[in-house]
Amino acid sequence: MNTELRSNYTLPAPGTHRLLIKNMVCPQCIRVVGEELTALGLQVHRVVLGEADVSAPGGQEPDLEPVRASLQEAGFALLEEPRAQLVEQIKTHLVTLIHYPPPGPRLLNYSDSLVEQLGRDYHYLSHLFSAEEGLTIEKFIIRQKVERAKELIGYGELSMAQVAEQLGYSSPAHLSRQFRQVTGLTPTEFQRLGPASHARRSLDALL
Repeated sequence: MNTELRSNYTLPAPGTHRLLIKNMVCPQCIRVVGEELTALGLQVHRVVLGEADVSAPGGQEPDLEPVRASLQEAGFALLEEPRAQLVEQIKTHLVTLIHYPPPGPRLLNYSDSLVEQLGRDYHYLSHLFSAEEGLTIEKFIIRQKVERAKELIGYGELSMAQVAEQLGYSSPAHLSRQFRQVTGLTPTEFQRLGPASHARRSLDALL
């Protein structure tokens, strides 16, 4: 079973059914979803953040009712409405890029990455996201980057300049401005509050 965090978009393999799942935000979620689907008697071919490719015995379509119930009990949600599915794909892709970035230079153009990943015009994706979520993709990105900054600050291993560089900011001052807009504190003020304030908000609360 493929359990990468996230891979480039691929079509489901012949004979498999793709499930789009809400609230998958971490490697632990991938393991739990895989276990839940396997316990239902499904063959799990691939699980990444927000998606699982499965097949049922005899090549039949999976019965979604027990899948829906099992995922809900585990804290997830099966997405079946196309607009909700696409919005979740946007969120999952951005969370992966910001919180679990691939090796190499930090991506700066999130809009181009979304277009490449989802095969849709960015104007359409942006309009859909704003209509469904009540905030823009840009503001969602800022929130996620600030949460990641909190985590990096909490480690205490990087300077503020290094944190800003890792998150693709042009300067520590740019990071500080956005950090303060979201939290009401500068990164330095946040750091001075100590470990009790360094816990990130649960990612699923931001999705």
